[in-house]
Amino acid sequence: MASICEYSCQISPVDFVVDFGAGLGHLARVLGYGYGVQVSCIEMRSELNTQARCIDTKLENVIQKHLQTANLPCFKRPKHVTLCITPDMQPHQFLHIIAESQHKPNTNFKFGIIGLHPCGDLAVILMRMFANIPQARFLNFASCCYMKLTTAETQSNIKLQGYPLSQYLLKQKEFSFLSYEALEISCHAMEIYCDRLARGDYEYLKVHSFRAAAERIIINQWPNLKHCGLRSVKHVPGMDFEDYFYKATQGVEASNLPRSDLQTSTTQNDLLHWRRIVIFYTLRLMFAPLIESIILYDRALYLQENECQVKINATFDPRISPRNHITCSFKLK
Repeated sequence: MASICEYSCQISPVDFVVDFGAGLGHLARVLGYGYGVQVSCIEMRSELNTQARCIDTKLENVIQKHLQTANLPCFKRPKHVTLCITPDMQPHQFLHIIAESQHKPNTNFKFGIIGLHPCGDLAVILMRMFANIPQARFLNFASCCYMKLTTAETQSNIKLQGYPLSQYLLKQKEFSFLSYEALEISCHAMEIYCDRLARGDYEYLKVHSFRAAAERIIINQWPNLKHCGLRSVKHVPGMDFEDYFYKATQGVEASNLPRSDLQTSTTQNDLLHWRRIVIFYTLRLMFAPLIESIILYDRALYLQENECQVKINATFDPRISPRNHITCSFKLK
């Protein structure tokens, strides 16, 4: 991702780059200290920005010990800004904040926008900022959490919803609809799952039957907790359903359920027929690349409709990073 951003800076020179959802600033540090690119990090959690600044300081201490003083001006320390970007934020508001972070007296500057796995609608906000701000010259991002995108079902204002974006799909409502379940499965990569199927690692595949049984229990007890988002639980040999349930439900009301309520005949029957879940999940997973492609092509169409050049590349190893497509876009004017 860093090398792609550095290449973008060469193709379309900018004064600095804005990293949305920067977290601890790892990407920004590679760009700033590795490529000499000035970065403004936008992160809504102040504690992450505090940690990021500490990491910056530690890295600079190491640099000063081992590198010559003449090389120090080549390194660009990231600027960390605590800010929650919302869909209704206006371009002029954003520009003012960015200008302040870079100590610019006005908005007469050019910048690029990047995001490493911005969640849900944050990726859409990046795209709208890019399309509507003339000073933004390029955009590079890889998405995640498609099921958190707002749709016509959850957001009545077309200008704020996350899918669909393009005028083409907005005018084709009869076949552009994607359910929550479709958006959720599109977040999954099939490569590791296929490897486990081929090896016959059924013990690892049983975790899906655990999750299905857990969700049935939760929905029966608390219908309002449907799609509440269970924790990911790494399978270990010998793990039983009860252990899985309490690890997966940490932080939600269901974690207080007594063990006796997890040992009903219905649950035991669900766990006994785990192969059905494996078959069903495998069939669902076959559609994941298709659904993700619909989302990505909708975004590409949106950018093209706004007179931007766009290219989507499968860059990362999906076994390491399932959301491995980077959308790269440049302004034509």
